[in-house]
Amino acid sequence: MNKRILIAGSGGIGRAVALLLRELGQLDVDIILADAYEEQLRSAAEFVGSGRKGNVDTLLLPLEGTSPALEHALDWADLVLDCLPGSLAPRVAGWCLEHRCHYANLTEYVAETERILEMARDAETGFALQCGLAPGFVNVLGMQRYRRFCERFGVTKVDSLKMRVGALTRNAEGPHFYGFTWSPIGVATEYVKDAVVVRDFKQTKVPSLTEIRTLLIDGLAYEEATTSGGAADMPEALAGRVRQLDYKTLRYPGHWEWVRRQLDAIGDVPDRIRQLQERMQSAVPQVSDDLVVIYAAVEGRDKKGQRQRFDEAYKVWPQRFGAQVLRAIQSTTAAGLAECARVLLTGDHRGPLLQSQLDPEDYLSGPYVSAVYHLPLSKQTL
Repeated sequence: MNKRILIAGSGGIGRAVALLLRELGQLDVDIILADAYEEQLRSAAEFVGSGRKGNVDTLLLPLEGTSPALEHALDWADLVLDCLPGSLAPRVAGWCLEHRCHYANLTEYVAETERILEMARDAETGFALQCGLAPGFVNVLGMQRYRRFCERFGVTKVDSLKMRVGALTRNAEGPHFYGFTWSPIGVATEYVKDAVVVRDFKQTKVPSLTEIRTLLIDGLAYEEATTSGGAADMPEALAGRVRQLDYKTLRYPGHWEWVRRQLDAIGDVPDRIRQLQERMQSAVPQVSDDLVVIYAAVEGRDKKGQRQRFDEAYKVWPQRFGAQVLRAIQSTTAAGLAECARVLLTGDHRGPLLQSQLDPEDYLSGPYVSAVYHLPLSKQTL
């Protein structure tokens, strides 16, 4: 029997995860694409196609409340993949609790994640949270680096765990040195809200857009800065075992200076996120020709006191799956969500399933992640 998946939200990521689920792996799936806008649904259904194994249907979502069609689809579904804006995540999770189906989402929003954790504490089905790229893939990669370091050197504590991701354009012009490749509201939110980190083995918070440093990856210079949400549950999971742990966003040199000028001009006002989003959208173009850069590194000392580092880096470009080309941000985000869908549909998970709790080796070698991320840079250059 085919696995039955309802995808809430049929924008760039919703249609990408549907495509990957149909093109890759051994799961046979029937999919319902759900969205509040009919034109979006028609476009997504054409994008995913009808010539592959399994059925693809569409459902018009009510903006508020429910509908008989939605209730029927939730009764039908084994799993709901939430690709709607992060502010709606508790609403969609509530559907899954009521209808006893699995749930997986993408959002980096901290407050909404904490609310779902409380909601799903005693759930009879699995609730996989923050399953995209950052949070998502980079956290699993970081956990793999940490575990391999500890196993290799026979230690239980390390000095640092760094997780870095840049959703970038191939080219960028001043003064902002940036182009939007994903949600402007998501970018503005992560730039303004505090970041959860580990400092001196204790979980704490630091302001976003601080601790700016230069990082070289494959010989190219990027600037990193703290941003919110990308660390997922790693600070809580590894507090006491890692002296310093953080997630930072990568940008081209010059971008952070421009953003901080915008925030200084806005000031400390209640609607700071909205004003930053508006300022950025008025100056920064949308760009489809993108790339994603990922880096994770663990540093510490072995039993002889020698400093050691385990790191790994990836670069992902737009690539073709079936008849469609996915932008780098689409495929990298959708691959993590598809992999978590596989974990839920083939396992016996109940309650919250967080990124630190996934099996890194199984996840990183899974059919969706391995197809999108290919080889890390270290192996490509051998």
